[in-house]
Amino acid sequence: MAETARAQLPSDKAERYAALRGEIGAVIAGEPNVTARYATAACLLAQAFPERFFWTGFYVVDPNKSDELVVGPYQGTLGCLRIPFSKGVCGAAARSRQTLIVPDVHAFPGHIACDSRSNSEIVVPVLDAKGALAAVLDVDSEHFDAFDAIDQAGLEAICAELLTLP
Repeated sequence: MAETARAQLPSDKAERYAALRGEIGAVIAGEPNVTARYATAACLLAQAFPERFFWTGFYVVDPNKSDELVVGPYQGTLGCLRIPFSKGVCGAAARSRQTLIVPDVHAFPGHIACDSRSNSEIVVPVLDAKGALAAVLDVDSEHFDAFDAIDQAGLEAICAELLTLP
């Protein structure tokens, strides 16, 4: 098993995301397997924000059902196995291809409670090189209003590079 020496991450949130972007990029450089890329990102993100990230992972567009997401690599409690584009925050982000920040998931119409301890959520679309939706990154928090524009910018930057092969 390969281990990398992890530098201390900056305390400033924006700087932490920039450092993570570089670290994730360095680890996945040359790795063609998408599952390995998603697993690496989920792991490093969850480890970087353990106080806020309760569930961190990917839902991948099912190649056999183009309007449904299937659970991919993640860190956290048991995730929902499948999410139709017509349901929940992940489905809404998949439909719109736009990042969604939900300060209180209990107030979101059609929210899917994979774990009742989740109180807020951010979902970021992952697009392939052709601009097609490949997956969504889903991050849940036990805290209300846990995500903001800094999280959005940091996670979008990381997701934009996940499917870029050197």
